Amino acid sequence: MSALIVIVMFLLLFCGVPIAVVVGLTAILLIKFVAQIPLLALPQVMFSGIDTTLLLAVLFFIFAGNIMSEGVLAKRLVNVGKTLLGWQRGGLAVAGVLACMFFAAISGSSTATVIAVGGIMIPALTKSGYHQNFSTGLITSAGSLGILIPPSVPMIIWALVMNVSITKQFIAGVGPGILIGAIFIGYSYYLARVNGWKGSSKFSSKEVFQALKQGIWGLSLPVIVLGGIYAGVFTPTEASAVAVVYALVIELFIHRSLTFQDLPKVILNSVLVGSALIFIISTASTLSWYLSFMQVPVHAAEFMAEVIQQRWIFLIICNIFLLFLGCFVDLVSAMLILGPILLPMLVKFNIDPLHFGIIMIVNCEIGFLTPPLGLNLFVASAITKTNLVSVARSTVPFLLLMIFALLLITYYPPISMKLTEIIAH
Repeated sequence: MSALIVIVMFLLLFCGVPIAVVVGLTAILLIKFVAQIPLLALPQVMFSGIDTTLLLAVLFFIFAGNIMSEGVLAKRLVNVGKTLLGWQRGGLAVAGVLACMFFAAISGSSTATVIAVGGIMIPALTKSGYHQNFSTGLITSAGSLGILIPPSVPMIIWALVMNVSITKQFIAGVGPGILIGAIFIGYSYYLARVNGWKGSSKFSSKEVFQALKQGIWGLSLPVIVLGGIYAGVFTPTEASAVAVVYALVIELFIHRSLTFQDLPKVILNSVLVGSALIFIISTASTLSWYLSFMQVPVHAAEFMAEVIQQRWIFLIICNIFLLFLGCFVDLVSAMLILGPILLPMLVKFNIDPLHFGIIMIVNCEIGFLTPPLGLNLFVASAITKTNLVSVARSTVPFLLLMIFALLLITYYPPISMKLTEIIAH
């Protein structure tokens, strides 16, 4: 019966049924027909999966990201990068990567980063002579850093699942985020020299000063939010609320790019995204509860312990599996379901859950760029008005670079953990 239900689950996934519905239906069938537990327990299990104040941080960061996407904050941040670096050979591409990294440190969302930065930078790059494929691939791929550079919504979910410090998980993402950003920057410089891509304009100290003056409020937000978290001034949940208030004040009263009439639209978009996320979490938590009730993590760990005896083999198998899974399953569901299953093996091989969380997030970053579920591909396709296949092809070089970075992060833990150890002590 269990095998039949799992087969039905994969068939529904391939038919395009929403992941939350598939996971929830699978959990119901397993609880009813395999575990034979009364379905009266289902609402309680679903509610307990979302009964945590940590989810408030997720919802507030989503709201803050939508406020900034609707306003001009992202545009002004991109303009800072263009005036500072756009005059150099390959500088505009570098500015695009840095803009993605910086906006990621504000929004915590990969999709929001691609929308906010891509809508501005992709046309600017192509207008300055950069190849269309390169421009699209670069920003689409760099936008995926939105879930790696803190504050990150998936990091909050992982910390919730694995019962680790959100602050430490945030810190663990800084090194890998800078590494991937640096690799993209180096690749951009190399292609710029090979193809003779020149700067878009001459350096102007006056323009730089003007751009910094206009962008100072956006530049200050990560310092306030992340600095407040790391300094212990406020918790990640409180920091998310601070980000919302700060973004509202800036966009409504200082930039005046939003009006109170615009807020219902922003709130509605945030509610739609947040409610969908909570529904996914509740259904995935139900399936996770069933797996724990049936001792599936214990049995899986015992089986893997018999088959896998070396740490490096376990990590490479996990990476291959996660790369495949990322093509079909969203990040939140993967974390909620796989976290409890893999925890015993992490303990056996002495792998820090913080480090493994980064490995999982980088894998899922790559999943954002691979069909059929690659969300960033759909977003970039809509922005550039090109077909999905062309966008997917444009990201191939960057996918290879990210896989290389993934191997470095996987087998050299200090990239993730060194900064965490320094700040923790």
